[in-house]
Amino acid sequence: MNDNVTVRLLVVDDHNLFRRGLIALLSRDSRVSVIAEARDAGEALKMAQLHRPDVILLDNHLPGVHGVDALPQLYAAVPQVRIVMLTVSEDADDLAQALSRGAAGYLLKTIEGDALVDAILRVRAGESVVSPEMTTKLIAAYRQALSSPADGAVPSGSTANNDVTEAEPTATRADARGEELAAGMSRLSPRERDILREIARGASNKEIARTLDIAETTVKIHVQHILRKLNLTSRVQAAVFATSQSRD
Repeated sequence: MNDNVTVRLLVVDDHNLFRRGLIALLSRDSRVSVIAEARDAGEALKMAQLHRPDVILLDNHLPGVHGVDALPQLYAAVPQVRIVMLTVSEDADDLAQALSRGAAGYLLKTIEGDALVDAILRVRAGESVVSPEMTTKLIAAYRQALSSPADGAVPSGSTANNDVTEAEPTATRADARGEELAAGMSRLSPRERDILREIARGASNKEIARTLDIAETTVKIHVQHILRKLNLTSRVQAAVFATSQSRD
């Protein structure tokens, strides 16, 4: 993203003091322009349609419709927008719902102002961001998704015989996915492994380029190759996978 481009932002939060304070904080940085604000999901939808923001900062615990439930409507109204949850909730289910419904990020309200601006810029550039405090929960959710039974599997209360017959395909799928990821790791070049480690640290493409002394466009190409080789769809998945590998 060009550093001279200003990100047009919509802030959605029902607490007036917090919303106004956040807007005042963000307005100190010339790279961010708060073009609209909203107190609930309905007002957010109207403001999004009217102003067409680049990024929406969206609280989850809104009156009426919760933020995660408003994601599909907001994306339908402004398909190109990038939405970041900014919330006090450290609940793993809220995190999982937000990411599964297309949120480009999940940040806690304890984040520092400079870090928030950096996250907004990264999201606008096409990256995904998750608060470090939520990384462990994200890893747990990702691992659970790999080992969860498919839709239609027999529930745990079924008979012993049925449990055995249904568990075997599930275990096989999880083992197969693990083998696929291991095979993908073996195909990564040393440079791609370096970049994957940096992604796991939460580094942006620009930071990775600076650390490894290579062009930012080169980093982007390597990231695409990493995702393809590991059969992953986002940097968040890559970060989760890399972090889980380092802890195994």
